[in-house]
Amino acid sequence: MALSDDDVREILRIIDSSQLDELTIETPAFSLHVSRGATAPGPGGASPNPPPAPAPTTAPAPTPEPAAAPTPPSTLAGTREIVAPMLGTFYRTESPSHPPFVEVGDGVRDDTVVCLIEVMKLMNHIQAGVAGTIVEVLAQSGELVEFGQPLFRVAPDGA
Repeated sequence: MALSDDDVREILRIIDSSQLDELTIETPAFSLHVSRGATAPGPGGASPNPPPAPAPTTAPAPTPEPAAAPTPPSTLAGTREIVAPMLGTFYRTESPSHPPFVEVGDGVRDDTVVCLIEVMKLMNHIQAGVAGTIVEVLAQSGELVEFGQPLFRVAPDGA
């Protein structure tokens, strides 16, 4: 699969509008590594100005699991959040002429599709992952969302 100029521009747009400093995409056909503020390697592959060493921390940050984002407890007692499992553009509807997948007050099951997230022109159907009632929509259609960003707040069944 080859990347078109538009694909590369979309990747760069996503990085520019996010807080990401680095992105690597690898498939069997190609590999792409984009780094914000990186310098080109010098002779022998060495960077002429290596980046400064990161400040030591007391504990390493946990690595997020891209396969399935957990539904963490919410700040509102008894509710859960449906979070973005990936970086991309959030959409509440299948198309502009369709109604939203879910509205405040709608009941959802674990497998209920609640929104779409577009990544590189691919539409990803996002499931609730929790059974309950939508109590708040936290993202706006057409906005860029980050991995782990809360999208909906749900009052779980039995809560």
